[in-house]
Amino acid sequence: MPLKPGDRFPENVKFGYVPYQAEDAELTYCGIATQYDASKEWADKKVVLFAVPGAFTPGCQGVHLPGFIQRLEDFKKKGVDIVAVIASDSAFVMAAWGKANKVLNNEILFLSDPGAEFSKSIGWNIGNLAARYAIVVDKGVVKYAGKDERGKIVESAAETILSKL
Repeated sequence: MPLKPGDRFPENVKFGYVPYQAEDAELTYCGIATQYDASKEWADKKVVLFAVPGAFTPGCQGVHLPGFIQRLEDFKKKGVDIVAVIASDSAFVMAAWGKANKVLNNEILFLSDPGAEFSKSIGWNIGNLAARYAIVVDKGVVKYAGKDERGKIVESAAETILSKL
């Protein structure tokens, strides 16, 4: 069932994650994958989560992600504690995607939604891939949830999310 404003962010949401560390800065260094407990970590924070069908794909790499990188300071000015992106790619691919885009120091969290488990749980998936969507969570409560039509980047675009904060 899709999330909507006023809903509580679900319990027990976990993603795959390779935390950025300065010694791991080289693109070819893999790091150690761990589990990121989003429900716990985000319980008392303002979070912007956006989902993409796949890392390094034309729309995701060329249009969607750059908007969030370019507007990161604007999100911070609006009180956002965490900006995170998920895709069904492995935690290692997601970490490499962050490094390839020179997103360092966990400025944006690149998280793995294996098999689109979370995306499926809210009905926003395309088979085993995440659909393109965004969710704003503030202290565990959904403030915005928008899913794009296939082939579009509107409801989940950085500019749209900024206008909702």
